[in-house]
Amino acid sequence: MAKNGQKKEVASIDTHIDENTLFMRVSEIIENRKTRATSHANQEVTLMFWKVGHYVNSTVLEGKHAEYGKQIVTTLSAKLMKKYGQSFEIHNIRRMIRFADKFKDFTIVTELASQLSWSHFLEILPINSDDARLYYANEAVSRNLGTKELRRQISRKAYERQEIANIQLSEESAIPFNVLKDPYLLDIFGLRISYWNYSLHIGRTRKS
Repeated sequence: MAKNGQKKEVASIDTHIDENTLFMRVSEIIENRKTRATSHANQEVTLMFWKVGHYVNSTVLEGKHAEYGKQIVTTLSAKLMKKYGQSFEIHNIRRMIRFADKFKDFTIVTELASQLSWSHFLEILPINSDDARLYYANEAVSRNLGTKELRRQISRKAYERQEIANIQLSEESAIPFNVLKDPYLLDIFGLRISYWNYSLHIGRTRKS
């Protein structure tokens, strides 16, 4: 009897499932997994391109004559295109080589590739400065920038503007001078004596 009652209870629950809710929940699972799969695929493609570029650069181009290197890479590209498609045309092979050359630390590449696409790296590659490249890569990660917005940040010279601001801050006090006129703040920071000595010095200088 208990088993029959249990079967009736299960059947009762099944017949009262909200079909719309069920569809929404299952759709969420599918979409989440599709996003994760796409993200993982993008990461693997980026790492594959780095590996290809690194291998070609280290085994074929390094220490070789320019003409020989150019010829063998062109031949390699033709064979790869025939087997794997347009992604391995000569222009892209050169990008992969440059990618591995500009981002030498594979550990850093692995971390960045988990959140940035190959298209992001293509926007960053033309930048000459190592520090600037890492700055824009980290900006894209931390601010979740798309390639269009990343391109805009690069064109606005966001890194160079930050460098100028940092230089200015190093030449001036990070805390506005007038803010510290309050004796309470001066005591907290232990600056009361220093402040008054500095003020007297400035006053004498101006009078002279």
